[in-house]
Amino acid sequence: MSLTEVSQKKRTSIFSIIKQALQGGDEDYTTGSIRRAVILLAIPMMLEMVMESVFALVDLYFVGHLHNSSFAIQTVGLTESVLTVIYSLAIGISMAATAMVSRRVGEKDPVAAAKAGVQAILIAIGLNALISLIGVIYANEILRLMGASPAAADHGTLFMQIMMGSSIFIMLLFLINGIFRAPETRPLP
Repeated sequence: MSLTEVSQKKRTSIFSIIKQALQGGDEDYTTGSIRRAVILLAIPMMLEMVMESVFALVDLYFVGHLHNSSFAIQTVGLTESVLTVIYSLAIGISMAATAMVSRRVGEKDPVAAAKAGVQAILIAIGLNALISLIGVIYANEILRLMGASPAAADHGTLFMQIMMGSSIFIMLLFLINGIFRAPETRPLP
């Protein structure tokens, strides 16, 4: 087999794996290549992060057209930087939940898998409630700490409070996606 044929075969294989990851479906990740399983699980997570980045860019585009656009752009940029910390926590908890639910499914214990999923959700809600409360109460101070001018911090406090207060939805989005990304919760035959 020539080098060109090997390269073409690898490209075809990669594209088929990407296509399969995007389509979803039942997959037993305990059999076959670990590399293939990791890719199948990683692609949806990467797409999630791309969509979150697009969300921030759309925010910046629209606030750039406001009256005090310099304050608005500064506020959105700084707030998104702070929210990135919450996204990181959400992704970490999501991966932990995926691992725990997957382990219980592998043990053929769907009740324990469901309990692990619920426990992860409760932990995430508790952690996010604390972070959100701090973010809502100290929004102005956080913006100033991040480098906003006093005027920009005053203009952006409400936006920061809304984003921090509603960050639970982002946390749950990542977490529930992670739980559902775990293999199907019925025992395999």
